Amino acid sequence: MYQQLILIGNLGNEPEMRYTASGVPVTTFNLAVSKRWTNAEGQSQEKTTWFRISLWRRQAEIASQYLAKGHRVMIVGEVDLTRPWTDRDGNLRANIEVTATELKLMENRGAGTASEPEPTAIPASDEATGEKSSVPF
Repeated sequence: MYQQLILIGNLGNEPEMRYTASGVPVTTFNLAVSKRWTNAEGQSQEKTTWFRISLWRRQAEIASQYLAKGHRVMIVGEVDLTRPWTDRDGNLRANIEVTATELKLMENRGAGTASEPEPTAIPASDEATGEKSSVPF
């Protein structure tokens, strides 16, 4: 069995880095992924889905250092957990927790560019050693 989820969205809060009891860094943040469309009546519509993202080890350190609220990123990962809950108005909602395996920064590097920026990959781990590259971009 295999699952892979690809999300492009904006950070809804500042990344929070902490360490597990064994000293492994983990960074978490909320990611807003919005879908926009025009309905049959010609009215613009938008729906935002929120995901709770977790990054581990070197990617956690890089995310904590370089990301901030509002940054656009692409996340590749898998759904770790979903938890249903009811909001104040009685609407059923869900918390969707995603463990990221890949992080790509989507921010424009130059001011004034109108085109969509190219993603910048955070290096993946070396399969044999599990070590990350020392250069984050």
